[in-house]
Amino acid sequence: MIPEDAAKPERAVTRTDLPGIPLLTRGKVRDVYDLGSHLLMVATDRISAFDVIMPNGIPDKGKILTRMSLFWFELTADIVRNHLVSARVEDYPSSLQEHADILEGRSMLVEKTDPFPVECVARGYLAGTGYADYLQTGQICGISLPEGIERAQKLEETIFTPARKAQTGHDENITFDQAARIVDTKTMARLKDLTIALYERGASYAREKGIIIADTKFEFGADADGEVILIDEALTPDSSRFWPASSYSVGANPPSFDKQFVRDYLETLNWDKTPPAPPLPDGIVEKTREKYLEAYELLTGRQFEGG
Repeated sequence: MIPEDAAKPERAVTRTDLPGIPLLTRGKVRDVYDLGSHLLMVATDRISAFDVIMPNGIPDKGKILTRMSLFWFELTADIVRNHLVSARVEDYPSSLQEHADILEGRSMLVEKTDPFPVECVARGYLAGTGYADYLQTGQICGISLPEGIERAQKLEETIFTPARKAQTGHDENITFDQAARIVDTKTMARLKDLTIALYERGASYAREKGIIIADTKFEFGADADGEVILIDEALTPDSSRFWPASSYSVGANPPSFDKQFVRDYLETLNWDKTPPAPPLPDGIVEKTREKYLEAYELLTGRQFEGG
């Protein structure tokens, strides 16, 4: 149920500019600023599909993603420490206080880490590129699976399928051994264990709330002491495949709470999936926002009130 005030979104924030604050990176969704001893992560309302950023964003998306990550950070803190320092603007350095209107609700002050250049993916169901790889080879990332698994079918056990992070274009699915040549074997084993533990904690919790988390990806980094910690985001519709349990069935792509809705719309267009992307119609924007809101409210049990 979408609350009344959530039905009146603010204008989408697709870019942030903080004069005097060094911009470190501008990703598909997040603008990251270098504060010296810490980083400031700002989740914009940008949305991408097929690795192309859409020209118009989804109002409140950045705030929803931020609140969802904060929720999961708290719920999984006993599994692994995360990089969050504070999400309260009043705790930020004084140089950021004048930007409170932009930062409120969509930013996090986080630790600096040395990120591992591997996407850590856990799969509990067979979908997406994993299903495509399985159809071709019977494997995902070197892991052999039984014959006859259907699209969207639950796997017998959670599998770890790392990917090499690409600077441009799609990340590349790789085997554990390939990942261990990028990150040492001992650390990679630790990342695998953490990824599966985090996914299974999240998937079990979400299932009780009526959402299936089919798969998800995490990012990790080493802190100043060399300790592995969880960074970036956690178990959001941008980093995961969320399905409503009520309409789930094996053999078909279930409807989703994530940006698959946008991808499905774009597939109906005569667009070659290269920049520039076509603008999203108002109806697609509104429906996508509703999906993100519904996922947040179902999972957290909290109403989104904006701000």
